[in-house]
Amino acid sequence: MVRLPDLRTVRGSLNVRAPRRVPLLQVAKSALAIIAAWLVAGWLVQGPPPIFAAIAALLVVQPSINQSFTRAVERSVGVILGVVIAAVLGLVFGSQPWVALLSAGVALAVAWAARISPGATNQIAISALLVLALGTATPNYALDRVLETLIGAAIGIVVNAVLVPPVLVPAAREKVDVLGRELAGALERLADALETPQTPASLEGLLIEARLLRPVRDAAADAIRDGADSLALNPRSGRHRAELAEMGELLDRFSPVVTQTVGMTRAVYDGYESSIVDEPAVRAIAEQLHRAAHDVRLAFALDAGGPERVVDAEPALTRPLQIQTPSPLHWVLVGSLLMDLHRVHESLRDGEA
Repeated sequence: MVRLPDLRTVRGSLNVRAPRRVPLLQVAKSALAIIAAWLVAGWLVQGPPPIFAAIAALLVVQPSINQSFTRAVERSVGVILGVVIAAVLGLVFGSQPWVALLSAGVALAVAWAARISPGATNQIAISALLVLALGTATPNYALDRVLETLIGAAIGIVVNAVLVPPVLVPAAREKVDVLGRELAGALERLADALETPQTPASLEGLLIEARLLRPVRDAAADAIRDGADSLALNPRSGRHRAELAEMGELLDRFSPVVTQTVGMTRAVYDGYESSIVDEPAVRAIAEQLHRAAHDVRLAFALDAGGPERVVDAEPALTRPLQIQTPSPLHWVLVGSLLMDLHRVHESLRDGEA
């Protein structure tokens, strides 16, 4: 039986609004780059309005200078190849209208054969179409459009680099702090679940909240990658690299702890018995989880009450856990928790070394 797509899904896919706005500063820089490219290209390259320069400047202003440079290269390569293809086809077949359509097909085929990126591929086809559609009666039109594009791309890079070059390290710090708070909170909630009787509903909620650690960790990883990208070719990068490297080390160190926390929560969910709250070994594990939460906040330089930084604190996990043999009813769960707790302890101890 063929299932039709849900109407709500179709409506969601047709939504033209972005989940969040582009920063106003980037909009202002894009507008300034367009104006500057239009004026400079119009002054240096005589002829039709410098549309290619304005488009190149608009596309080149990106959230990071590294992305701006990449887009400038794509745009320039695409225009040059498109212009060359259009010029060759124009010389061979003349200025017939169908030649413009042929140029688009040839441009796409050439880009596919050369494995050119999608952005540059589209630019090749667009440039070939525009050159043949608009430039057949204009001398040196093709060469002028290449010069326009190079001017617009260069101005876009300069504007993005000179006017408050974007640095995304603060956004990465925010995501990493969220990871630290959520990870410590998950350890605290798991400890509380081992100390007080739980209902099936509360265990279900406990597991759901623990699983949400994974997307939080992934968001922090994405933010760190974006931060690193924003520092590439950035004149403001010097004072931010050490901070970003520290965040990357935190993420590498505590990503396994996220996995272990989710695993411990799953083990409690699967093997929970109300009588475990009376098990001395379980109470000892709960105490260690509280201490682990404290040390996670310490490692992320977070205060237990909020995002403020910790000034003076000592690690709480100072020595290995020693417990008595658990009862036969709970030994499987206790053994599973001890294995993961040992790994958490190792991660925290590695940071102290």
